[in-house]
Amino acid sequence: MSEQVSTNREATRRRLTEKQADTVDRLTAAAVEVLSREGYPGTTIRLVAAAAGVGTATAYTYFSSKEHLIAEVFWRRLVAAPPVRVDEADRVAHVVAVLRQVSMLVADEPALAGAVSSALLGADPDVKHLRVCIGIEIRRRLGEALGSGEQETIAILEVLYSGALLHGGMGHLSYEQVADLLEACARRLLG
Repeated sequence: MSEQVSTNREATRRRLTEKQADTVDRLTAAAVEVLSREGYPGTTIRLVAAAAGVGTATAYTYFSSKEHLIAEVFWRRLVAAPPVRVDEADRVAHVVAVLRQVSMLVADEPALAGAVSSALLGADPDVKHLRVCIGIEIRRRLGEALGSGEQETIAILEVLYSGALLHGGMGHLSYEQVADLLEACARRLLG
């Protein structure tokens, strides 16, 4: 089982002291606030830094771009989500619960949801790193649900998940519809 990253002690760029971790926490919280007020196009590192009460240069110490900052918000929510507990030993129910949990992480925040989709498509090296971390974490959770010998099935579920969330982020589906579609796909795939 892989070790989870402590979201209050480590960012994607370096290990953090307690004071630095507090600054990163304030920046990620401010990013959500600014996104809800300004939308993705109007959100800048400068606005987020001001909302967090830190200098712009300080914000850039931790985040290379707004895409990196927004991807970090999603990453933190993902690793902070508790493990899915399914009462029954039904692996399909476990997979469905994992997919539903991950797809609903930003469902209640439309501005953040759309921003996450855009941000994760970015070319920033720090975003690329987070995409890998996010993919590994989702793969780990699906592996726990299915078992380690199901790599092809996990790969198919990852593609389904990525495509469905992209549709949600673009506004073609609500996140509830994304979760429902993923459930239907998983049930069909897993029989």
